[in-house]
Amino acid sequence: MKIVVQVRLMPTPEVASALECTLRTANESANWLSGQAYERGETSRKALQGFAYHDLKSRGLSAQPALHVLRKVADAYTTLHANIRAGNLGKPGSKRRAKAESQPIAFRLDAAQPYDDRCLSWQVDERTVSVWTTAGRIRGVRFACSEQARKLLADHRKGESDLVHRDGMWLLIATCEIPEPDVFEPDGFIGVDLGIANIATTSTGYLAAGRGLNRHRKRQLDLRRKLQAKGTKSAKRRLKHRSRKESRHAANVNHIISKKIVTEAERTSHGIALEDLGGIRQRVRLRKPQRVTLHSWAFAQLGQFLEYKARRAGVPLAYTSQECAECHHIEKKNRVDQARFICRRCGVVAHADRNASRNIAARGEAAWIAGRESRVPATP
Repeated sequence: MKIVVQVRLMPTPEVASALECTLRTANESANWLSGQAYERGETSRKALQGFAYHDLKSRGLSAQPALHVLRKVADAYTTLHANIRAGNLGKPGSKRRAKAESQPIAFRLDAAQPYDDRCLSWQVDERTVSVWTTAGRIRGVRFACSEQARKLLADHRKGESDLVHRDGMWLLIATCEIPEPDVFEPDGFIGVDLGIANIATTSTGYLAAGRGLNRHRKRQLDLRRKLQAKGTKSAKRRLKHRSRKESRHAANVNHIISKKIVTEAERTSHGIALEDLGGIRQRVRLRKPQRVTLHSWAFAQLGQFLEYKARRAGVPLAYTSQECAECHHIEKKNRVDQARFICRRCGVVAHADRNASRNIAARGEAAWIAGRESRVPATP
């Protein structure tokens, strides 16, 4: 299982200047390569390396950073083409899709740059790193992190790390591969219903009200509107200072909620059954005042937090869309893709939405029958 660990670099002014120059050089090279790839119509890694590798090295990049720039550009175009095929950028002829297809991909000059072990080495016990820059190799750059993060880096760090410059801070985001515990056989499942008025409601009685978070979002929205309307330099500085504050607060709330649910499931030896809300923003139609609330709610984030915390704890997690309407077998592999459902136990093949609708219909029928049954004791 892969997780990321974020640490904050504590560079001197000279080191910070070298890091800034490195990011700028790498992203300027990526923009040049993106333009060349767009003009030639060649976006694969092999094609890019064939005609641009030596040019990238002449721009001030050594061998490994040049390869990372090649991969970054190729991966960006792969993602773009996948989004176009999936219809995420609109139908053919739409303004959004036409804009994406009519120009090369652009990278910010301070966009993240990946590093591997050849150009970045960690001294975890000393809490320092040795990093490649366009000014040469710089050793002994200090970083700060929690003790838990330090242990994860020491025991499980593997693969690439990203150098990030955000809000005046220098960050390293490292990938760690941790072993997953065996998933236990659940005694039952805790159902989790996600919503806006109540962020999460479980079948065990836990209710995470969304009133406080919605009030916080409304305050942030009103403040942004006032500062944007004012338009002064101090207002713009304030807007920049408060950027991402709402998303950080929402992420913290989602972490707390998901941890409570997973802890309860682990304590009671239950699994977690979660509703699949994929594509909800495209399916629902709301009045204009309601759209801000819908689109500002982190539908996917809470589900992702629940999934990775459950995997770390060995708790079974199943989405309702993964249940077979015929034999009620629940397995992630049952959902082949967005449209197809193939049960791994009984072999039934169905449209995924039709299978889900049958599950919902069965639950509705059970609830209706239960509501009509008399609770009065039978006459002896």
